[in-house]
Amino acid sequence: MHIPDATIDIIMPPQRPRLRRSDVPNYLATKHGIDIAVSTLAKMATVGGGPAMQYSGRIPLYHILDLDAWAEERLSKAVRSTSERG
Repeated sequence: MHIPDATIDIIMPPQRPRLRRSDVPNYLATKHGIDIAVSTLAKMATVGGGPAMQYSGRIPLYHILDLDAWAEERLSKAVRSTSERG
């Protein structure tokens, strides 16, 4: 049985518990279906609103659990019509 690569990434999270900023968009798109640009993450790191991060020297690192929590906060509850969204 062949499992597509995207499915493998969801079943088996990345080996590293923290990702560099350049790796975050692929992770969020693959696991949560959220498209975000590296430049948007950099802007959010300056003005706020992005996922929590830690630094190793001057390199920002994003913990997988923080990315998952941030993604869940951004997503609405499931709705069956646009009128339920309010």
